[in-house]
Amino acid sequence: MNAPTPEFLPGSLVAARGREWIVLPESDTQTLRLRPLGGGERDETLIYLPLERQPVQPATFPLPSVAQARNHSASQLLLDALQLKLRSGAGPFRSFGNIAVEPRAYQLVPLLMALKQLTVRLLIADDVGIGKTIEGALIARELLDRGEVQRMTVLCPPHLCEQWQRELAERFHIPAVVVRSNTADRLERDLPPGTSVFHAHPYTVVSLDYIKSERRREAFQRFCPEFVIVDEAHTCTQAGQGRQQRYQLLKGLAADTMRHLVLLTATPHSGDEEAFFNLLGLLRTDFTQLKDLPAGQRSDLREDLSRHFVQRRRPDIAEWQDTSMFPDRKSAEITYKLTGAWGQLFNDVLAYARELVERSEGQGLREQRMNWWAALALLRCISSSPAAAVNALRTRLQGAIGEAEGAEATSLEEFEAQASDRVLDAPTMHCPPMTSSPAPRPKTASACKR
Repeated sequence: MNAPTPEFLPGSLVAARGREWIVLPESDTQTLRLRPLGGGERDETLIYLPLERQPVQPATFPLPSVAQARNHSASQLLLDALQLKLRSGAGPFRSFGNIAVEPRAYQLVPLLMALKQLTVRLLIADDVGIGKTIEGALIARELLDRGEVQRMTVLCPPHLCEQWQRELAERFHIPAVVVRSNTADRLERDLPPGTSVFHAHPYTVVSLDYIKSERRREAFQRFCPEFVIVDEAHTCTQAGQGRQQRYQLLKGLAADTMRHLVLLTATPHSGDEEAFFNLLGLLRTDFTQLKDLPAGQRSDLREDLSRHFVQRRRPDIAEWQDTSMFPDRKSAEITYKLTGAWGQLFNDVLAYARELVERSEGQGLREQRMNWWAALALLRCISSSPAAAVNALRTRLQGAIGEAEGAEATSLEEFEAQASDRVLDAPTMHCPPMTSSPAPRPKTASACKR
């Protein structure tokens, strides 16, 4: 005769399958609905007691021993951690126990706006230094902890990939991997056939220049995570072939009405009306109608837009009574001559840049343009700071072969657009003609002191 199955009431703790669980409502004498201790709603499971190999027992926990005793500081740290974790589970924001940053009050505004939306569509256009990275990542962390999303990705220019990866890991405990031309093959090498890197790695930081090509764009749209952050979003809607590919990528992602999309930019409107309304159209397609509607008929649509668009300048932050954020800036212009080791380094780089351009004469147009852009990038970095120069030279040394291989896979026009994006400040600046040597070294330079 089989022993009667014990009855476990909702709220009791049980041990089953090598771990501890809490019994949830809707359980009965035959079936238990369980959630693991420390787990979320997505970790819930059903156990049919007659089929369990090992009997389900009430959970027991050993009493502490003298050998486990620690000092008062360690005990206080454990107590603080437990209180924060419990508070995060019962408070309005579940993410606060899982972040290593203390958000400022005004940085919670985008989070509150996002939580009011069934599908998050948000354009965060705060000024430089206000904290768009924290605001965007905080929304991602909150939705992950609530179980509303399982995967997330950040789309950004290639030079920001490592910065985003570091911020997500150190401040928000999101272990993201970087996906771009020099890492994609390694990430895909050991995956089973038919498995996407975006399923194998739920948290990713993706280079816009890598993913925007038509071949990769279509695959990415099929396997794209349900939560997407786009940094420097204004670069995805302006004129130019390279930026047009970026816009087509985002337009395809936004077409999925269930996908959460957070756009980050400090310059949503740079004077290009078409680009600005393309940006708004990624939030909701009908927002593009604001461009053509008469002033008297815009109020309702503008009110709807206000729920998806947040923009604060530095003076706007003053009303939050936070005086520690932005120190007063004092600028002055001075001139100086390059001498010593710094001057010698500049002369050496200038000579190398001249040789780089001259030795490409007689070669194909692609090789000439590659060398010209490389020389221009080096000269711009050397004019910035010694640290920027060293970093540029190291990148040039390590990535020369990879750059040449990657350039062969793109058209000349696309290569020109990518190079212009990375090297030139102005988005529509025209590429100067090929010359046999760079401009002569200036005798003086200007610097801005803070």
